[in-house]
Amino acid sequence: MIFNWFFLTFVIIIILILLFKMFYYKHLYEKEEEKKSQLKNALKDAEILIKKYQIQLQRSLGNMELLNEEVNRLKNDLKAVKNRNAQLRVENEQLKRKIRELENKIEALL
Repeated sequence: MIFNWFFLTFVIIIILILLFKMFYYKHLYEKEEEKKSQLKNALKDAEILIKKYQIQLQRSLGNMELLNEEVNRLKNDLKAVKNRNAQLRVENEQLKRKIRELENKIEALL
């Protein structure tokens, strides 16, 4: 009889210990699953942000390419204007020289 009580008590204690372990490990598993789901959500959000910034970067690079083309076009226009200005100065000097020659000829005739 005492052996039955010891055996029954031992079995009940073992069952209680196993129940406690089961709920404890179940709780740990649920926490781990929750952390995994939070991490997955964070990764999805990060991926969305990365794609968003990547699109913005591509647009910005496209705009920069347009600006570079515009700057190069303006540089070429500026070079052309400088060349034309130099040519006009040379022509202006030639005309001034001709005017002086004509003035000298007029003075010589007078």
